[in-house]
Amino acid sequence: MFSAPGKAFVAGGYLVLDPQYKAFVIALSSRMYAHAHVDKEAGEYTEVCVKSPQFAEGEWCYKIDLSRPDLTQETHGRHNPFVKSTIDILFLYLTPEQNKRITITIFSDPEYHSQKDSIPKTSKTGLKTFYYHSQPIYKVAKTGLGSSAGLVVCLTTALLSCFSDNFDVKNEITLTRIHNLAQVAHCHAQGKIGSGFDVAAATFGSIVYRRFDPQLVNRVLESGRNEDLVQLVDNTDWKIQHTKCCLPPGIKLLMGDIVGGSETPKLVSKVLEWRKKEPERSLEVWTQLNSYNMRLVESLEKLQDFSKSQPETYKLSLRSLVEGNKSGFSDVVSSIQGIRQYMKIMTLESGAEIEPYQQTELLDYCMSLNGVLGGVVPGAGGYDAVCLLVAQGAIPEVVERTKHLSVTWLNLHEQETGICEEDVSSFIDFL
Repeated sequence: MFSAPGKAFVAGGYLVLDPQYKAFVIALSSRMYAHAHVDKEAGEYTEVCVKSPQFAEGEWCYKIDLSRPDLTQETHGRHNPFVKSTIDILFLYLTPEQNKRITITIFSDPEYHSQKDSIPKTSKTGLKTFYYHSQPIYKVAKTGLGSSAGLVVCLTTALLSCFSDNFDVKNEITLTRIHNLAQVAHCHAQGKIGSGFDVAAATFGSIVYRRFDPQLVNRVLESGRNEDLVQLVDNTDWKIQHTKCCLPPGIKLLMGDIVGGSETPKLVSKVLEWRKKEPERSLEVWTQLNSYNMRLVESLEKLQDFSKSQPETYKLSLRSLVEGNKSGFSDVVSSIQGIRQYMKIMTLESGAEIEPYQQTELLDYCMSLNGVLGGVVPGAGGYDAVCLLVAQGAIPEVVERTKHLSVTWLNLHEQETGICEEDVSSFIDFL
């Protein structure tokens, strides 16, 4: 059984579309899980059935003729483009010789979806709780933590494990193979080449990320040939960057659901149109925004080093932060303020509601509270969520003092690890 984390895209929104810029993505404790079971007997086709018991009508089954893996047949269940594309890409890559009957069961932690009209079920050990919904998955509101990327990465990992005797997700070659296949499958499902930051975070965890050249994936999707896919996945340098980067000790991510919702493609199209019309001005804004993004990453790395080299002094700084003295963390504070300043400029000049007025009011209020280093509207912005960087000791007060506002703080924290193997005994009550 394998799991992949959700994500909070803290710095690098929009810039991540361009390979010359980097982004900072935090992996979250909410995870997507995939359990694989292979039957000993199989018929004249390979059969793959993907089940998601937390949702009504949550079953998608397929037959694959191994001589023609490009002709995958859906046998029953509603169409799920992410499941179908993952299966298509994996069997195009693997070209196995022996038929198998495979069942993959998918679970997702509560924070991925709205919990409205759902029933919690807890394991006998009390270690895991999943919410079961009365509606099909496409009718249940998402919270923007990267559920489709988590699904594709988990499903890719689980399927690959069914065709390998020595499968180890800690192995760098295996991890890269999972990432590359999942990127191709996710792009195929979306019908476009995205930046890939969400798939990268689901695979590798909290990272500073720089994207791949879209033409790499485009060429393979256009050709649809096994040899091209194998060459891309196993023998091509994608020139991406996924450097480990995490929050320093005692600084936590606080993620707030606004229960609003935004259409990311519309926001992105407005920003790209602005870039096209105002190339010089947009380059100026993006250059400044990038400098603040990288300053934030550098500031967090320096605090990480400080916490190791002078642990006692660092602890004193944290205590002061909880009491409202932010001077020991001024670089982080000013970096986040700079990021917001240029995101607001993009909001005003492009017409895309990246940091709408209501979000500005909320973030400004939160910034005035003790222990809060700053906050942003993550990713592409809009009305989906906000995230704050907060001293751990100040979180109860922040939650208490924002009770009157329209924000629900999610039960989440940073979990640096990407894809990992799980102990199936913790999930046995759900299988």
